[in-house]
Amino acid sequence: MTRVSCTVLALASLMTLAGARLAAAAQSQPSPVPAASDVQSLREELTRLKSEFDAIRRQYDERLLALEQRLGQLTGGPSVPAEVSPQVPSDPGPQSPAVPDSGSQASSAAGASSKVFNPDTSVIGNFIGAAGRNPFSTEPPLQLTEAEVAFQAVVDPYARADFYLAAGPEGLEVEEGFITFTALPSNLLMKAGKMRASFGKVNTLHTHGMPTVDRPLVTMNLVGGEEGLSDSGVSVSRLFPNPYVFLEATGEVYAGRSGVFRTDSRSRLNYVGHLRAYRDLTEDKNIDLGASFALGPSEGLVEPVLLSDVAAPPTLNRQLFGIDATFRYRPLRRAIYQRLNVRTELVWSRQDQASLVPTTAFGWYGLGEYQFARRWYAGLRLDRSGRAFDPSLVDNGGSVFLTFWPTEFSQIRSQYRRTNYAEGRSANELLFQLNFSIGAHGAHAF
Repeated sequence: MTRVSCTVLALASLMTLAGARLAAAAQSQPSPVPAASDVQSLREELTRLKSEFDAIRRQYDERLLALEQRLGQLTGGPSVPAEVSPQVPSDPGPQSPAVPDSGSQASSAAGASSKVFNPDTSVIGNFIGAAGRNPFSTEPPLQLTEAEVAFQAVVDPYARADFYLAAGPEGLEVEEGFITFTALPSNLLMKAGKMRASFGKVNTLHTHGMPTVDRPLVTMNLVGGEEGLSDSGVSVSRLFPNPYVFLEATGEVYAGRSGVFRTDSRSRLNYVGHLRAYRDLTEDKNIDLGASFALGPSEGLVEPVLLSDVAAPPTLNRQLFGIDATFRYRPLRRAIYQRLNVRTELVWSRQDQASLVPTTAFGWYGLGEYQFARRWYAGLRLDRSGRAFDPSLVDNGGSVFLTFWPTEFSQIRSQYRRTNYAEGRSANELLFQLNFSIGAHGAHAF
């Protein structure tokens, strides 16, 4: 900018001086036709002024070059070699816009790319306390049951990766770790890695994402408990967009090493299918319906007493059928103060036995959660479930819970739970939960 100003100033001075000389010459000549000697004198004067202008311009260029070198030495940025002198045209054209200093460009680029190879990281701790009597539970009164570390990042414009490591009393494990391909043709979405299977709603939720301290009885008895349907495999989903309802169909194949399906054979796999339908009823109400199916080997889970001392044949399978429904209400004008979620799941289990007489068990739960203040939630859950290997044994239970969110990074929950076990014994417990997080945790499935 300084160089441009100096050049313009010198050019203006030259034009002014030349104009004054021409005016004086014109006034001194009484005749309108100048003599040849006068024309030659004017040409010599213009040549001299042009030489003086070029000399002044070279001096300014040299001074600016020295200042740029000095500035580069002070800031540590690139400097122009002293022996290279810029070539300035005798008749400069329109000046180009000023270019930012290369040092500031490098700083901006470094700041923009600082997270390219660093995934978003968060840590969530789940601390649980239990008081009361439960003859079928050996959990300690106070325990940090899980610390979940999440690494999430966009790999490229066509894929993203999510990894969740869970550390607990039993050690460290990969709760989930998969890559998602988001730009496949025909509206397909594919995941590969270790995942929680798309069976129902509760199975897809991590521990800290549950609305209660524990999981329902039907999950514990029929869908693998805390581990659930979580295995290594491949998942492919297909979206069916239309103006009336959101439809999603999912097909998954797993290795058969989960809490529900178990085998030592490579040729026997676990298959899961899920169909989801979602629709907005009004601007503040929506409904979510789902149907699930799972099939896989279970010879590694059959209790020895059920085998009658006969080795389990390699054809023992388990089949699961599930239906889930969720209703959500959240008024727009009071969205931060009021909310209602109502959910239910029904699960049927069919387990092959060595005696060739399959057993069929059924379980369900119903849950309602209501937000009645800015940070307060209250809820109720009812449970009933048979047991996969002996459906004549049916457990019943009920819970009430209260949740408080001090901030968006922590929550405190208390829950009273009563369970009537099929053996004729009951348990009354008061549960306490504290969830706290470090870093921004990515959202899970809606």
